[in-house]
Amino acid sequence: MNTSEFNYDQAFARNLGWVTPAEQRALRNKTVAIGGMGGVGGHHLLALVRLGIGNFRIADNDHFELANFNRQAGATIGNVGASKTETMARMAREINPQVKIEIWHDGLGPDNLYLFLSGADLYIDGLDFFAFDIRAATFAACARLKVPAVTAAPLGMGAAWLTFMPGKMTFEQYFQWGDRSRVEKAARFLVGLTPGMRPDYLVDPSRVDLESGAGPSTPMACYLCAGIAATEALKILLGRGRIVCAPFGLHFDAYNSRMVRTWQPLGNANPLQRLKIAVVKRRMAPKSKTPALVPAQ
Repeated sequence: MNTSEFNYDQAFARNLGWVTPAEQRALRNKTVAIGGMGGVGGHHLLALVRLGIGNFRIADNDHFELANFNRQAGATIGNVGASKTETMARMAREINPQVKIEIWHDGLGPDNLYLFLSGADLYIDGLDFFAFDIRAATFAACARLKVPAVTAAPLGMGAAWLTFMPGKMTFEQYFQWGDRSRVEKAARFLVGLTPGMRPDYLVDPSRVDLESGAGPSTPMACYLCAGIAATEALKILLGRGRIVCAPFGLHFDAYNSRMVRTWQPLGNANPLQRLKIAVVKRRMAPKSKTPALVPAQ
């Protein structure tokens, strides 16, 4: 098909019934910012493009490599060495040639965060699990700019997600990273995402390497994250349905067929959370064989 023959209404007509024609038109005019085009970020983008959202800002300074093949949307033989942002933008335009995409080739940093987020209707987190500093800065900027923000983390064969809404509990109030060490932040992020349960089926803990910022991952978890984040996006952007936001969170584990809804009014300051963090820190300590399940994004 020639791109000049593309018809937006026809392309996304099968969304109707779950959304109204007026809501579909509204989605076409929304702007979603996504930080990271790797494990979950690329899947987020494609799911939201298929939902009919018309405007995106995407950021990543990385290129595809073989280690990405088990989970990343743009990781193919033909794309090895290619820019993740350029590749994902091309894939998005192959779904909707009318989509508008602003690309931040150098990724996110203190100098471009406000430009990246200003005027956006929603931010979705696709940053690497270990990208602690820029993740904290991005969520802080979302809070200041009153941009709703969603993080959906692939954990084992499931997904854990938290939504941060303007005027509600912030990312920092929940996770309480502050100036803590890398190990402490990793433990707090993992425990904060999954306070109600922990995947117990990691067969080779030695595959988790905190020092190099690596951990095992599954494609199923990344696809689950994309579906969850897109659903949260629909509700937030259309102002429809109940938004479960921090200090409430959810964790679905497909392997164990379990769904847990959590409530942490004190975030990681909760005494039980602090105990869990201490346990996970010991397991994640360098040179140890850790059973902690750190996701790769």
